[in-house]
Formats: sequence, C-alpha cells, structure tokens
Amino acid sequence: MLSVAIFLPLAVGLGLYAVPRIGDRAVIWTWITACAADFALVVVLWIGHGNGDGVSYETNARWIPSVNAGYHIGVDGLSLPLLALTALLFLVCAVYSLRQTEQVRAFAALFLFLQTVSLGLFAALDLLLFFVFFDLSIVGMYFVIAGWGHGDRRRSALKFFLYTFLGSLALLLGFIGLYLGAEPHTFDMVELTRTPPLSGTPGLAALVLLAIGIGLAIKTPTVPFHTWLPPAHTDAPAAGSAILAGILLKMGTYGFVRIAMPMLPDAWRRYAWAIIIVGLVGVLYGALVAFAQENLKRLIAYTSVNHMGYIVVALGAAGAVGDEAARRLAVTGAVTQMVSHGLVTGALFLLAGVLYDRAHSYDMGRFGGTAAVAPIFSGLVALGAFASLGLPGLSGFIA
Repeated sequence: MLSVAIFLPLAVGLGLYAVPRIGDRAVIWTWITACAADFALVVVLWIGHGNGDGVSYETNARWIPSVNAGYHIGVDGLSLPLLALTALLFLVCAVYSLRQTEQVRAFAALFLFLQTVSLGLFAALDLLLFFVFFDLSIVGMYFVIAGWGHGDRRRSALKFFLYTFLGSLALLLGFIGLYLGAEPHTFDMVELTRTPPLSGTPGLAALVLLAIGIGLAIKTPTVPFHTWLPPAHTDAPAAGSAILAGILLKMGTYGFVRIAMPMLPDAWRRYAWAIIIVGLVGVLYGALVAFAQENLKRLIAYTSVNHMGYIVVALGAAGAVGDEAARRLAVTGAVTQMVSHGLVTGALFLLAGVLYDRAHSYDMGRFGGTAAVAPIFSGLVALGAFASLGLPGLSGFIA
C-alpha cells in the first residue's frame, strides 16, 4: 500500500500524456482527484500504523545487490507526519491551481512527479534511494521555477539548482563515508542506525558529519547557505513556493533526524553546540533581515530561514542534553515545527500568490487598506501571520 501511495501521483502524471485530447479543466480535476486519493491513502496508512513504535508497511526488495542497496521503504512516527503534510499540501496546491491557464498538462504532471519524489524520500530506508529522490526533487523544482515563474525566473532557477545540486554532491560523499565505515558495507538505513558506523574513529566521523551536514544545510537552508532561497521564492509561482517552503526544505531537517543524528550519534553529541550556534545565527539573521523587506514574498522567505533555524537549534539541543526525555522532547518539537512551518508558510505563499494574480506585484506598500475591500482574504493573511508569529492556539506556538 505504501508503494501505491508513493507512485500513484507519478502514474497519474504519466497518464495525463497517455490521453492526447484532454481539456485543461479535465487535467486539473484529474490532478485534484489523484491528490485527494493519495491523501486518503496516507490517512489510512497512519490509522493502520497507530501509535506503535517501529517501522510498518515495510518493503525491502533487491535493487543493487553488489553494494547492498535495495528498494527499502517503510513508515514510522517520524515519517508519517511529513507524509501527511506532503499529501495535504500538494492537494491544496492542486485546488489553488484551478485558475492555471499556462501549459496546464505539463504543470500538473510536474507537480505530480514532485509529489511522488517527496513521498518517496520521506519513506526511504536506504541511503541511495533517499539520494535518488533528493536529487529528483531538485530537477523537478528547477523546471517549476524556470517554466512558470516570473521576474528573473531562469536565473533564480539556475541558482537554486547549482546550490542544491552541489549540496547533494557533498551529501553523496557523506553517504559513501557511512557505507565504507559500516561492517558489512551497506546503504540500509535501518542497519546503519542499529549499528552506527565510524564509532571508533572520531576524526573520520567528524568529516562524514561535515559532508552530510553541508549537503542538508544547503537544502534546509541554514546561514550562510541560504542565499539561493529568497530569489527562488520571489520568482517561483505561488504553488511552487508553497511546495518549496512547505516540503522541499523539510528534506534537509528530516535528513538530520533520520540520518545524521542516529548514524553518527557520538559526532552529533560532540559538535552539538556548534550546531546550536549555527541554528541561532539562522534564527536571528532571518528575523532581522525579514524586518527590512518590502517585498511580501521575500519577507516570507526570510521568516523561513528564521523558522528553520529553530529546528536546527532543537536538533542541536537534542545532542547537547544527556537526559533521554529531554532529547525526545527536543526532537518532537523539531518535527512539530517542520509540520507547522510547512502548513503556515505554504498558506502564506499561496495567499501572496492571490495578490500577485491581481496586482502583479509583491510590493507591500501597494496593499494598504486591503482589509476594507477584501476582509476575508485579510483575515486569512492575519491568521497565517499570527501562526507564523507563534500565538497561543496555533501550530507555531505548539512547536
């Protein structure tokens, strides 16, 4: 069932091209139906998993036996919230795109492809499989920005691609280091978590953590690897910005929790304070730079740098504390913030897209008095802003 949930969007995306004569409205409604069915499947998976520990819906098939890599997928309490967030946000973006008129079939197919890639990454239990989905997400988002963005979209797309692709090369080096340090050599994430490699060689473990950390930090993004983010968000279409902020950024922090922390536990604890400092720099820098923005999308983008910094701080704190209950609380808070940020920032980017569709501008100085003529829209923006601020009763406060 998990494989069906992962690959259903891709199958529908390919099916859109199998039917040569299909109208734009039919394409979008097919897209919405596929996303709704996929969200329902993820909900069923979560209900079936319940509150139990361990991995469920596990599939482990031979893929590249010569290097002990397989098609290994499964879900647990860490991946299920992110799978649900992914399915929900892609469904919302599909509904938002009902007004889409430019190259609708390609647009829908590309988002369905990105949905499969995102779901696959959060369910992957093999490092090579994780890396394949990680790289495919970069390719998919590049075409979304370059094909349907605005402004200097091609330059922004290329900057996004180069930054994140170079980060993925560093990530691959780190994965190879984990593979070579394991006995026997394997890319299986369950085995690498059960028996962490490089535990007796702190110098090599530090280098591997650095490689993995750089690759995931660029994707997160953390300061100073964040400079690709504001132009990518500013020039991407609204739905693309929502997926980029809501889902793709979480691939970085999810990788820290799924890979770096359990597979290099000694190195993570040793450098926990350095990780906390990096996160604090992101928190402060993102907040201060956000104050100076006059472009609404750039403002939301810099709040993302700020909010992702909180996640990095929490994960660093999990390595710095000795108490198991405190460590579990810090990781739970980080995962809650991942989900909260995905929902809140995704909503804010879609609301910003509503303004751009009507005014073709993100200049906040042009929108004074909007509440008088669009009270419902303004109320939704206020709700999203308060959630981003972390007011009690909203997800940001809980995280």
